[in-house]
Amino acid sequence: MTYEVIGISVLWFFLYGYLIVASVDFGAGFFSYYTKMTDQNHMIHKIIQRYLSPVWEVTNVFLVFFFIGVVGFFPSTAYYYGTALLIPGSVAIILIALRGSYYAFATYGAKDSKFFTFLYGSTGLLIPASLSTVLTISEGGYISTSNGNVELLYGELFRSPYSWGVVVLAVVSVLFISASFLTFYASRAKDKKALDLLRKYALIWAFPSIGMGIIVFLLLNNQNPEHFQKMVDIWWVFALSLFAFVGAFSLIIKRKNYGIAFILVMIQYFTAFFGYGAAHLPYILYPHLTIYDGFTNETMAIALISAFIGGLLLLIPSLYLLVKLFLFDADYVQGRK
Repeated sequence: MTYEVIGISVLWFFLYGYLIVASVDFGAGFFSYYTKMTDQNHMIHKIIQRYLSPVWEVTNVFLVFFFIGVVGFFPSTAYYYGTALLIPGSVAIILIALRGSYYAFATYGAKDSKFFTFLYGSTGLLIPASLSTVLTISEGGYISTSNGNVELLYGELFRSPYSWGVVVLAVVSVLFISASFLTFYASRAKDKKALDLLRKYALIWAFPSIGMGIIVFLLLNNQNPEHFQKMVDIWWVFALSLFAFVGAFSLIIKRKNYGIAFILVMIQYFTAFFGYGAAHLPYILYPHLTIYDGFTNETMAIALISAFIGGLLLLIPSLYLLVKLFLFDADYVQGRK
């Protein structure tokens, strides 16, 4: 295994971590806003707040590691993606800043503010939609390098069925992952009203998430036939993802083992996410940039790999302690402290 493959694999792990942790956060924001507008907020508000209080400050750690690593391992990405994503990236940063304002003011101050709740709910859907642009343009056809300048073709991007398919997939996946986890969390809190409502949300968003995954997979054939064929060649990986989804959905339907159901949801997205990434190799941006183009020197690569693996080994136990001491502490989860 080459340094390039090791480097991109480590980064992909961090991005997957962000996918799961941030999805729970983003979805919680939408559900909090939606239930507030439908006068059901009293049923799940305490569950969401107990989850967010110890977690929100570490959500973006995975994303920061990923972007630093991408530029460190593959400096050429800064030229291509930094130029093409100037506007979409700026929008995402602004949305993340607005979301931070909710944490800063609503959590510690005006907790009943409808304005901050709206920010919290809307950014929960808009941030994944804007960040999904990165995966969309990586398939090629959306960037022009004429005259040596990198330019994002907004007309192609907004007219593309594949582009919109990825946006919808990102949104429904966030809602399904979040609802699945919060269902499990409500069961641990022994809060029946919250459990029933969140379980309903998990079931509602289950089939849109798997359905959009299949639709985006089929749309990829027109956008990037080479990548599509590579994904077909490793079809068994995506079959595992489908089996994990069926297992999770069955457990939620049967009202049992919600923790195992969420683990199966994580496996569902792990297999699909890594299958997608493996089939995309060696390209980072098709057809302009591969993992071998502009890769950092060997000494720096070894240092970065060591640092990121060390960071991952520190981050995982830290998250375990966070979960053990706060999230799933029997007194904390049931609101007794």
